[in-house]
Amino acid sequence: MITSTKNEKVKYWKKLQTKKGRMKEGKFFIEGYHLVEEVVSSDWNVEELIFAEGTPIPDWGKSLPIQHVHGAVFNHLSQTKTPQGIAAVVHIREEPEIVGAPLLLIDAIQDPGNLGTIIRTADAAGFSGIILGKGTVDVFNDKVIRSTQGSLFHIPIMQGDLEEAIPKLKAEGYSVWASALEGAEIYNTVSPDGKLALILGNEGSGIQKPLLKLADKIVKIPIYGKAESLNVSIAAGILMYYMKG
Repeated sequence: MITSTKNEKVKYWKKLQTKKGRMKEGKFFIEGYHLVEEVVSSDWNVEELIFAEGTPIPDWGKSLPIQHVHGAVFNHLSQTKTPQGIAAVVHIREEPEIVGAPLLLIDAIQDPGNLGTIIRTADAAGFSGIILGKGTVDVFNDKVIRSTQGSLFHIPIMQGDLEEAIPKLKAEGYSVWASALEGAEIYNTVSPDGKLALILGNEGSGIQKPLLKLADKIVKIPIYGKAESLNVSIAAGILMYYMKG
């Protein structure tokens, strides 16, 4: 039982809550019953489980290394308003090879909630993988992970330079769609045929022009009311389900 927040292991876990710490150690910290159960049942490597004093250990967690901590220590570690008393340290795995279609290409989306929701929706819509371009929020950010609701552990995700990745995809027979307003066709007037990839852009500035020039189709979702635009995660959901056919 760890009872002090000054314990070296506690300091180590706190370090995993920073991007710098995650990159250095190659691990990340997650908390909450659902997320921990999801990662344990996936093919990701879980280093250890952390339980607050008095929190029951579920059957699926009993075969893993377990560390008990005092409730005050867990609250010190927790990044949620209502801690559930269960957390895990997980190894960042080697980036998977992404095969199949459709694919999602993320250009500098910076809001953690948006990215997590998009990952969750891509998983639900049956997308084959996601490439995160430069300037995108860290996928192992706590808010991103929580917003994915476990989908982070089910859909292949890799980092990449989209200016390099898109020409390679086109050479492999993919048709690349970009979600933008200028020079765009209404999305449901374009037939979603063949292998497709969809670019989604930054919340404020949209897709970078060099990437737009690489797209085969630029599509938009019509706005019928007075809203200026749709939230990027909502637009992503509409387009992904349409493209999946």
